[in-house]
Amino acid sequence: MAILDKIVIANRGEIALRILRACQAMDIKTVAVHSTVDRNLKHVAMADESVCIGPPAGTESYLNVPAIIAATEVTDAVAVHPGYGFLAENADFAERVEQSGFIFIGPRPETIRLMGDKVSAIKAMQKAGVPCVPGSDGPLPEDLPLCMEIAQKIGYPVIIKATAGGGGRGMRVVHTEAHLANALQLTRQEAQTAFGDSTVYMEKYLLNPRHIEIQVMADQHGNAVYLGERDCSTQRRHQKVIEEAPAPGITEKQRQEIGHICVTACKRINYRGAGTFEFLYDEGSFYFIEMNTRIQVEHPVTECITGFDLVREQILIAAGAPLSIQQKDIEIRGHAIECRINAEDPDTFMPCPGTVEKFHAPGGPGIRVDSHIYDDYRVPPNYDSMIAKVIAHAESRDAAIARMRVALDELVLSGIKTNVPLHKWLLWDAGFIKGGFNIHYLEKRLAERADSRSG
Repeated sequence: MAILDKIVIANRGEIALRILRACQAMDIKTVAVHSTVDRNLKHVAMADESVCIGPPAGTESYLNVPAIIAATEVTDAVAVHPGYGFLAENADFAERVEQSGFIFIGPRPETIRLMGDKVSAIKAMQKAGVPCVPGSDGPLPEDLPLCMEIAQKIGYPVIIKATAGGGGRGMRVVHTEAHLANALQLTRQEAQTAFGDSTVYMEKYLLNPRHIEIQVMADQHGNAVYLGERDCSTQRRHQKVIEEAPAPGITEKQRQEIGHICVTACKRINYRGAGTFEFLYDEGSFYFIEMNTRIQVEHPVTECITGFDLVREQILIAAGAPLSIQQKDIEIRGHAIECRINAEDPDTFMPCPGTVEKFHAPGGPGIRVDSHIYDDYRVPPNYDSMIAKVIAHAESRDAAIARMRVALDELVLSGIKTNVPLHKWLLWDAGFIKGGFNIHYLEKRLAERADSRSG
């Protein structure tokens, strides 16, 4: 097993701090790379070394592959942890890291490439026996009559998606044949603009889906496990707002069945490291939509209910160690909920960068806060607006909700606008309290709330 004595953290914010903490607990030295605007980040101050890799724009710093490779070289680091976002699922970056003689803490480049293309990912999952949404089984042709024939076979409504898409962009729902041609043209244009690739595919549009994902971990020796599921159905414009684990209403039998399928798929594609199989769940059936080949924003809820450190295991696996646990060792205990705290207007959802005047993190039994902010920290306008994650863990879902309400009341975060009021409102919403709602629920409730206010 290789000894990872120094790791470059190729990210920023709360996930960079999370990785640094794991490294420190393992007695591994760290190198923080940062943009000029991020020189005062907490993990930069705490790291053993830091290297400035460019100006504030992400394209010139955290997406600057040569700068990150150079920082790894000059500090004599042996591995790179990409976190999530930025270059975490960039196969070319993973390849460059390995070609430069360093260890990439994540899946193999070819696996990232396979799962990064939605069409190739679906084909691979179909071969591995993973249930998929009925669809075009490949890119749509330019021939409109043929596209219409495919849509009729699938059955309306359908959804057109960019093969290189992500983050809720490059997708359009089509309810009738009369709107198909225009939807195809618009989605292809959007895909070309956003991702540099106009290729699109088609799937059945499920009317009442929940977003449920399975956390997996696999080593380099052919071993893999699943660590339960998360429900990420509380979404706005395809962006997750609240995540929880386990998913309300999913039985142990269902968990074992879909978990076993995901583990088998990991072995089939020679997977390595942490990964998440994302599914739409409708009327008792799971339908694969994509696989995230990285650590997830919402990984803390899985850590809470399993007592398992996912980031530590990522590092051990990258060092060549076999999985530290077997499936029989994994036991789900209680319920965990995570609220993403964003620097944004809670009504308009517009980003609100600025200076945090006061920050006090809540505490108490079962409360965890992952955040990089502090008093007088300036939230820059250059990156994602998420500034903290509050996680509540308790013996039941109702108890976890109750703890989260208390935690959000205790949270002090002044100087900038945040979405904390939205979370407080949601935690008292009857539909949320009941659980098991679909991915459209939050947007529907927000529209109803807006109508009631304007009325």
